[in-house]
Amino acid sequence: MSTETGHKQTRPEKLTPMMRQYLTIKRNNPSTLLLYRMGDFYEMFNEDARIAAQVLGLTLTSRNHGGDESTPLAGFPYHALDRYANRLVKAGHKIAICEQTEDPKKAKGVVKRDVVEVITAGTATENNFIDERSNNFIVGIAQNGNRAGVAICDLSTGDFTVDEADCREIQEELVRVDPSEAVVADTEGSEAAELAGRIGEHVLVSKYDPWKFDRHHAEQVLCSHFDVVSLEGMGLESYREGVQAAGGLLSYLKEQKRSDLRHISAIVPRSMSEYAEVDPATIRNLELLKPLHGEDTQGTLLSVLDKTSTALGARLMKRWITHPLKNIERINRRLDCVQWLKRDVFARGETELLLKGIADLERLMGRVMCERANARDLIALRNSLRVFPRLTKALSSSTEERIKELVLDLEGFEECERRIGSVLAENPPLSIREGGLINPGVSPELDTIREAATNGKKWIAGLQEKERSRTGIASLKVGYNKVFGYYLEVSKSNLSSVPSEYLRKQTLVNGERYITPELKEMEEKLLGAEERQASLEYDLFVQLRAEIALQCVRVQRAGAAVAELDVLVCLARVAADGRFCRPALHEDTRMVVRDGRHPVIENMGIEEEFVPNDVVLDRSESQILLITGPNMAGKSTYLRQNALIAIMAQIGSFVPATAAEIGVVDKFFTRVGASDRLARGQSTFLVEMIEVANILNNAGDRSLVLLDEVGRGTSTFDGISIAWAVAEYLHETPNRRPRTLFATHYHELTELALLFPRIRNVHVKVKEWNDKIIFLRKIDEGSCDHSYGIQVARLAGVPRPVILRAKEILANLESMELTPDRTPVLARHKEDTRSAPDIQTDLFSSAPGASREDLRARDVAAELRQIEPNNLTPLEALSLLSELSAKLRE
Repeated sequence: MSTETGHKQTRPEKLTPMMRQYLTIKRNNPSTLLLYRMGDFYEMFNEDARIAAQVLGLTLTSRNHGGDESTPLAGFPYHALDRYANRLVKAGHKIAICEQTEDPKKAKGVVKRDVVEVITAGTATENNFIDERSNNFIVGIAQNGNRAGVAICDLSTGDFTVDEADCREIQEELVRVDPSEAVVADTEGSEAAELAGRIGEHVLVSKYDPWKFDRHHAEQVLCSHFDVVSLEGMGLESYREGVQAAGGLLSYLKEQKRSDLRHISAIVPRSMSEYAEVDPATIRNLELLKPLHGEDTQGTLLSVLDKTSTALGARLMKRWITHPLKNIERINRRLDCVQWLKRDVFARGETELLLKGIADLERLMGRVMCERANARDLIALRNSLRVFPRLTKALSSSTEERIKELVLDLEGFEECERRIGSVLAENPPLSIREGGLINPGVSPELDTIREAATNGKKWIAGLQEKERSRTGIASLKVGYNKVFGYYLEVSKSNLSSVPSEYLRKQTLVNGERYITPELKEMEEKLLGAEERQASLEYDLFVQLRAEIALQCVRVQRAGAAVAELDVLVCLARVAADGRFCRPALHEDTRMVVRDGRHPVIENMGIEEEFVPNDVVLDRSESQILLITGPNMAGKSTYLRQNALIAIMAQIGSFVPATAAEIGVVDKFFTRVGASDRLARGQSTFLVEMIEVANILNNAGDRSLVLLDEVGRGTSTFDGISIAWAVAEYLHETPNRRPRTLFATHYHELTELALLFPRIRNVHVKVKEWNDKIIFLRKIDEGSCDHSYGIQVARLAGVPRPVILRAKEILANLESMELTPDRTPVLARHKEDTRSAPDIQTDLFSSAPGASREDLRARDVAAELRQIEPNNLTPLEALSLLSELSAKLRE
């Protein structure tokens, strides 16, 4: 036997009993940092101690526990567990909490200890571990070829869902869910582990016994937990990989938490087909939840929409934003509610105010069911239940069916609220084992004990005056501490007056402490009464908590209703404050937005007033909009604002526009910005092409695609070629003709509109004045033939010599610009036989194989550059024009 990997072997009989116990528990909990409770400290040994010392900044010491060498040791006080455990979990470690499971006073030999809980990134439930306004999801994944099942659970709330689809869809869903931990079968070359690894580097991948994911075992686990004989009644009969994932995950959670997890009261099968696909690049590029740079939520769609009053509502808002609906009926039900709440200002204001008084019912019931709720939690539940009748009254005038349904879930809690209020004290202590929890009149036995304790304290309080009078010692005091109990304290100057019946208990520097037989007898009665009182109060509290646990499903349903009401009220508030309009959803592919605005940028406090713009997209005339214009003019803003408007509409939100018609989008795709994944060996351009490939392979006729500067990461000719071919593909490929906004600086692409009927050119207007540009931020018909890059470079502070030289080079390039004869050169195919000039590949010198026609055209161009038109008479100009024309005809 060895103490731990990497240490010398030590014979068991040489080790202390405590160390033998530690090593036994450690072997049963591999891959964890074992926090071993010893009195008032949690200790860690060997490699665990080294890791903890490094992560937590603890002092690493050592002690001999009977082995051949000293054992590394580190620890911290038990009351600091939450703080230190949180840091270990956030550092990516699993921690096992090992507690004393028997009273040390009654122990014979080593105190019995065992692991009571394993805490990981995905199983953490306490508020100091997780953000109250975000779900802490853990997922189970089971994969079979191209199909995968995923079970998603937030252990703090009991939310548990399952789905299965092809691996691409599952991966996109996992990115949207953003779990803290993924549980997969521990098999060699696990496909599920590879899939989990693609979610993100922050996700902890935990490998678990493969047989726990076996279909038969998974069914047994689920049937046993939900107390059913078959999964058919739960809507899971058609799920295979989904059931495997759910069963494996539930087994893992029960093993880690050492609990039956009764607050997971339902498993909800769902289909990702209910929601529009929002791929990982789109979530990132549109900054739905997180900004591209930085960690907070400022500058995101979430920061604009999330004005919720409860943690319940904040978590639901995130799920709505990343899961836009496709069902028009469901969308309109949400919009109806938002419209009514927007219009009824009084009901909205009253509801907002009342919602602020409701606790996090989902997580509160999770603590109740896991037997971790204290008296203050139950008081918070009571206070929340007291709000329900007032909330129901505030919404009583609503004619919307969905609001009526939600209000029904808030009714019928009067008895539960009364029961908690009658049993628990109004301001109970944090600890549930030290008394002071229960109201008088709840238990006659408790009242009797309390009376005895009260009388005893009165007796002791009167003892001081009695003894002062009897002994004549005016400074005599009656005191108490936990070590010595009650005592009589006399100063040194009065020791001669101490009665003979006083028994010395403790000697101090300035006096002595005594006890009398009478005081000792009363102390035993009093302390015994206090101990019995605390024990009985604890029992009564546990009984009440068990009663509340029976209401788990109803309270969870009420919590879900509160969350939805909160989000709807929030969306109504944002719509009213932001002057948003109600969008019209329909089944065709038209997307028409009038005076659309970017919901985030217009709320960022920028001095420049936001300029609204229209968009018209449809698959009959305006499938692809090619957007040109200078840098900084607003092309990217225009792209993003229209995608955000569509997403907002499909979550049931009003939108920043004066009018909007949205043909329901089934998939959102974006290819914007520049980024690399160097850790995976992927350059900026490779990442760009991966995103483009994803769009071309998966976008359909009902999708919305944003393309911004496709091809900019490679050479000019390569980039133009790729961008042109991508636009052609999206226009010409059957069943892959999505509504597309395509921003580009390649002005050659504007010629696409001459060839393809559903491609239109639009541009961002600017005004030139005195070699400067003024951004007008307005979208107009037609193309822009100038990017104004040199002017933008000047604005950025590029040195003047560079600017002047750039202008010279630009003039050279433009003078030799390739101009095809009527048919755009870029549009020609290799098999074309019609005559067209060769493409010039060298912009600064004659190509070796240049034709005579090319050389003659250059000569004419050279002559034209030397002419000063203002110095020519009309007759000279006509003569020169005739001469040059003749040269070209030759």
